[in-house]
Amino acid sequence: QVQLVESGGGSVQAGGSLRLSCVASGYISSTVCMGWFRQAPGKEREAVAAFSRSDGSTYTADSVKGRFTISQDDAKNTLHLQMSSLKPDDSAMYFCAAGSTRHFVKGDSGTWVLGCRLQLSDYVYWGQGTQVTVSS
Repeated sequence: QVQLVESGGGSVQAGGSLRLSCVASGYISSTVCMGWFRQAPGKEREAVAAFSRSDGSTYTADSVKGRFTISQDDAKNTLHLQMSSLKPDDSAMYFCAAGSTRHFVKGDSGTWVLGCRLQLSDYVYWGQGTQVTVSS
């Protein structure tokens, strides 16, 4: 089992920044991919970004590319999401997730690798979420 605990959410004005963190504990070595997903009221949960623990490759959704950056700290048990130039449309509950499924995908570097998809079904462990609210 893997436990995930998110933090860092809050309220910010449009154009502002927030940094989300996700601390992972338990059988972390069983996971390869970690990701951030978000869900706004009345909408489906969508992928934001993913990180491969095996090689550090990143995968970022087009909707946030250039504004959001996913990273992992040196201890390899905390996942971050740096969010900049926030828009009201970014308001949602943000969830951290982890899984072990890999596919051949194109990473942010433009290289095709055995890495992490931005697919909910690939992730089996989920945190409780942290709320992000962006006001105009």
